[in-house]
Amino acid sequence: MDLRLPRPRLPRRGRLPARTDARARWRWAAAGAALVVLAGAGTWTAVASDDPKGVHRSDRMMSMGGGVRIDTSYFTTGPSTQHRPAVLLAHGFGGSKADVRGEAEKLARDGYAVLTWSARGFGRSNGRIGLNDAHGEVADASRLIDWLAKRPEVRLDKSGDPRVGMAGASYGGAVSLLTAAHDPRVDAIAPSITYWNLADALFPDGVFKKVWAGLFINSGGGCQRFEAELCAMYNRVAESGKPDAAAEKLLQERSPEAVASRIKVPTLITQGQTDSLFPLGQADKMEKALRANRAPVKVDWISGGHDGGDMEADRVSSRAASWFDRYLKDDKGADTGPAFRVTRTGGIDSTDGAALLRGASADHYPGLEGGRHTVALTGREQTFQNPAGASPPAISALPGLGDSGGLTQLSSLGVGIGIDFPGQYAHFQSAPFRDDLRVTGSPTVTVHVRSSTDDAVLFAKVYDVGPDGKRQVLPSQLVTPVRVEGAKSGKDVRLTLPAVDHEVQKGHRLRLVLASTDLGYASPAAPATYTVSLKSALQVPTAPGVTTAAAPLPSWVWWLPVAGALAALALLVTGRRRTTAPAPDPALAEVPLQITGLGKRYAKSADRYAVRDLSFQVEKGQVLGLLGPNGAGKTTTLRMLMGLIKPDDGEIRVFGHAIRPGAPVLSRVGAFVEGAGFLPHLSGRENLELYWQATGRPAEDAHLEEALEIAGLGDALARAVRTYSQGMRQRLAIAQAMLGLPDLLILDEPTNGLDPPQIREMRGVMIRYAAAGRTVIVSSHLLAEVEQSCTHLVVMDRGRLVQAGPVAEIIGSGDTLLVGTGTPVDAPLVEKVGALPGVVSALATDDGLLVRLGADGSAQRLVAELVRLDVPVASVGPHRRLEDAFLTLIGGSA
Repeated sequence: MDLRLPRPRLPRRGRLPARTDARARWRWAAAGAALVVLAGAGTWTAVASDDPKGVHRSDRMMSMGGGVRIDTSYFTTGPSTQHRPAVLLAHGFGGSKADVRGEAEKLARDGYAVLTWSARGFGRSNGRIGLNDAHGEVADASRLIDWLAKRPEVRLDKSGDPRVGMAGASYGGAVSLLTAAHDPRVDAIAPSITYWNLADALFPDGVFKKVWAGLFINSGGGCQRFEAELCAMYNRVAESGKPDAAAEKLLQERSPEAVASRIKVPTLITQGQTDSLFPLGQADKMEKALRANRAPVKVDWISGGHDGGDMEADRVSSRAASWFDRYLKDDKGADTGPAFRVTRTGGIDSTDGAALLRGASADHYPGLEGGRHTVALTGREQTFQNPAGASPPAISALPGLGDSGGLTQLSSLGVGIGIDFPGQYAHFQSAPFRDDLRVTGSPTVTVHVRSSTDDAVLFAKVYDVGPDGKRQVLPSQLVTPVRVEGAKSGKDVRLTLPAVDHEVQKGHRLRLVLASTDLGYASPAAPATYTVSLKSALQVPTAPGVTTAAAPLPSWVWWLPVAGALAALALLVTGRRRTTAPAPDPALAEVPLQITGLGKRYAKSADRYAVRDLSFQVEKGQVLGLLGPNGAGKTTTLRMLMGLIKPDDGEIRVFGHAIRPGAPVLSRVGAFVEGAGFLPHLSGRENLELYWQATGRPAEDAHLEEALEIAGLGDALARAVRTYSQGMRQRLAIAQAMLGLPDLLILDEPTNGLDPPQIREMRGVMIRYAAAGRTVIVSSHLLAEVEQSCTHLVVMDRGRLVQAGPVAEIIGSGDTLLVGTGTPVDAPLVEKVGALPGVVSALATDDGLLVRLGADGSAQRLVAELVRLDVPVASVGPHRRLEDAFLTLIGGSA
């Protein structure tokens, strides 16, 4: 089972991959170095970086007390006489210092001295894993600060006291908090998706989180690699299925909460919404404790987490860097963001299920209970069973899937994957909502529980149920376990449901479910009968002070100023030229584009064609993808469409008008083909205004504000373009193409040079632009991106049309799922899957299973049956076949 999580940039989130087992590659972000750094000891290797901005890395194996040796890397830029703050950057549990090299180099380029290391027991470092023991990993980090204090390029607050911050995620986030508590020299921290109380995280309300705990031990290389008392504790709890007081005490003592009163440094808390390991409640307790200490603290709920999703790497990296600029560099102008920010879904991609994200914020942290809204639930007293052996277990999440897709992806698609078996749960339901309701925080409800045994374990969750009553979605796939002791005589229990940020739409209902089992947790093995009734309404937090922002500011490409001037001049000249053209065709007045028999020969050739006999039509509201291998004729077609070159055969009509160089109808066409140019000393807005002036058209025709709103450009428009990131300039270029709100927008390779978050933003721009009834044509080599962005496709090869039509027709229907497995599935098991109800066929692949569902099949039922058959499920997602279809259509010539 591939358990890898996506890798964000600074601060790094955790992964828990097993060191020796390819089926357990999940990593937590970790930290730690050594107990005693011997100042002159160890092996030192200086590595001259090939980075053009002069980042230099020095590697050193530091000797520690008790025979422990820690592998470190030190990153700097510039001369040693230039004093700068330092940052300790933690890596992932099960990984090594190499995992954070990119983040370290980025910080070094930003003017920091950065020290990374492989924690005890990982990478080339030895020693036993101590789970952030104050006398182990935490003391190690403190000794690394000792070493930094002796570096000539590191800024000192006083002798032996360097100006230093710490960043890390998950396990590494915790060591940042703990080091800040134990070492007063730490000046600022940025912990991410981490824990406040490890006992609460792994033993919530006295229930053993068995799958995550097992992955944790496995990722460290096995129980024997941990300190002896930790290994003994795990074995004891895993065998009994119930944590004892000694186990809880051991983990509590190694948690930040144990030293909460000592943490008084500026802290940026980043926590994941899709995280069944360290949910939002951990960050909530952290914020309250640090605020009570009067420490500057801000909270950011990101879209992703240990269960996968978008980790928003670029944004999180930028915010953490600004945090350090403010509190390590004393840059009082650094924008550290709002006191509270939460990422919200602004829509769902139709193909990969990824959320289109936007931010909401407040000037104070609202907590998990603000703005309570009462939701009445109905339902009689209900009796259900805890089956012998707690099997079959209900399914909420499959812990450890990480970014491989799985349940988080399907949940984003609106496919409810939570599975509760009949006779093993009770449920209570609200009436349909009359208006949309945004839930932000932890709902609460009181129920009365009676059991045939003294000890009952229940799993509480709230589903969002669609108007048809069938489709139900479990927000972030989260549940709350609760152990009820003394339940035999009956007991009122107040349940605090998982903290989420989720919008319940008008017409939907909320359904409270109390189940007796859950796949991720240990339930009592003895059979029992539970009886549950309602004692209160559901109280839903709404956080009214949190307001959703406009579309987030993304990043785009740098363009040469001279190119911009030439482009504006060319548009001015061609806009004033007029050529004789055929009469408009009234029948095509509402058709954005019709190409008929189009042909273009290569220069000095009578029979070699770049484009030949090309015909297709594009309608309003479509996003059309123009596909083909290099040399297929795509760019030549686009150049003819824009009137830059003349066709040798056929014609192009835009809204019924034939295209010729300088044709008036070209004013209804916007294009981004070979890059735009901007003057770096002018602001983004000034560049756009200057460009529009060069067209000679009235200012009121620019529709500047509307174009900017669609493009999602924010306050950065007032800044000089020279301060823009690469990504921001690309978005500005697209906004320039949108000026005048052209009815037909042409984009040639708009995502070149962009990273995945920026590509996603570009995707959103195209979809929003076409949503208003306009048309977008995009040419791209990124098949997955075309599949997610486009409604229709035109496939070309060797200048000719191969196929045209809706995306679904070309790539096939969505009735096929790809089930990823950590190991190959043998033939008998494949046959069993193929014979399951609702399954048409099952085929073994290199990555797992390709399962085609029938009309009566569903993803929910398939996952449940695969778990029952012990299929090692690592991911479940729609099988996308654009690449296969494309290569088939062009005969593999790409």
